[in-house]
Amino acid sequence: MAALLVKGGMTKLLALVIVGFMLIQIIKPLGWPGLKRRGDFWKLALLAMAAISLAAVLGHLA
Repeated sequence: MAALLVKGGMTKLLALVIVGFMLIQIIKPLGWPGLKRRGDFWKLALLAMAAISLAAVLGHLA
C-alpha cells in the first residue's frame, strides 16, 4: 500500500511544489541564477516536465 502511494504521489507532489515555485516567481522573482525576471517562470515549467517525466520513468522501472 505504501509503495503504491509513493509511486503515484511522488509526481503529484513534485508538480505541486514546482507550480508553487512558478507562482512565487510570477509574484516576486526568486533571484536564483536564470530566474531573475518574472517572465522566467517558463523555465520552471520545463524543469517540471523533465522532473515529472524522470519520476514517471523511474517509477515504471521499479
